[in-house]
Amino acid sequence: MAAYLIRRLWQMIPTLIGVVLFVFALFKLVGDDPAEILAGLNATPEQVNVIREQLGLNEPWWVQLGIFLKQIVTLDWGKSWATQEAVSHIFATRLPATLTVMTPILILDTLLAIPIALGVAYVRGSLTDRALMVATTVALSISFLVYVIVGQYVFGFQLGWFPVQGWSDSTLKNLATYVPLPVLLAVAVGVSPQTRLYRSFFLDELGQDYVRTARAKGLGEGPVLFKHVLRNAMIPILTNVGLALPGIFVGSFLIEVFFSIPGLGREVLLAVNRGDYPVIQAAAVYLAMLTMLINLATDVLYAVADPRVVLK
Repeated sequence: MAAYLIRRLWQMIPTLIGVVLFVFALFKLVGDDPAEILAGLNATPEQVNVIREQLGLNEPWWVQLGIFLKQIVTLDWGKSWATQEAVSHIFATRLPATLTVMTPILILDTLLAIPIALGVAYVRGSLTDRALMVATTVALSISFLVYVIVGQYVFGFQLGWFPVQGWSDSTLKNLATYVPLPVLLAVAVGVSPQTRLYRSFFLDELGQDYVRTARAKGLGEGPVLFKHVLRNAMIPILTNVGLALPGIFVGSFLIEVFFSIPGLGREVLLAVNRGDYPVIQAAAVYLAMLTMLINLATDVLYAVADPRVVLK
């Protein structure tokens, strides 16, 4: 296991280098001049040039690339061009809010989708199965934006059960007051595709020979479903969860904007609007690192879920 982890971590280096070069080239070739954005519409060319000089944008591209690589190695991204706040401090202070919202969403999505999918797969073709598949199809057809607008109007303004916007310095208060509504709406959206996907995984396993053999030997339906079908379906489920994790963080952008949550998602969107390249570059590199580490963790969990899996 140790040798496998070292080898995988070593293999991440060229991938990360490719991401870094792509991000650097993208910011240099696409988009407006950040100095012009920061200077404003009425700035003179001299003022814009002064800002470019201060930001180091007049340096040759290889010098700028060297600075970017140094920032990645040292994890010192400098300061935000727009607010002059240290980028590392921005990420450290905004990350807890994002995790406070995104962690319950991931846990509830998985914990709700798996038993529901296993149940409807067991009663495949029944009225319950057909009704649930119709319901999930309808849920998938509605935009998340509609869920947010309707949810805020019904649960926030009409019923007054939850505040529509707000945040506090207390994690417990946030979990009890500000987190439930965005989590409820996000889970309502996310559990439908997960249920349909996991149902197909379970149906594949229920049709296998080992299930018929277990039943022929007199094994009860409970052990068949939970000890055999669920365990063998965990490999594709883990794959799906691993693929969904980075997407959940990206999805936090919309949630944090609509619910005024001071997390990383909203901060990155503000940085995009302001042309704040240090924040955007750091977010892109961190997301790439996160994706690679999640893929590694998923591969390791394969061996935990199924001892037959050998990591090489």
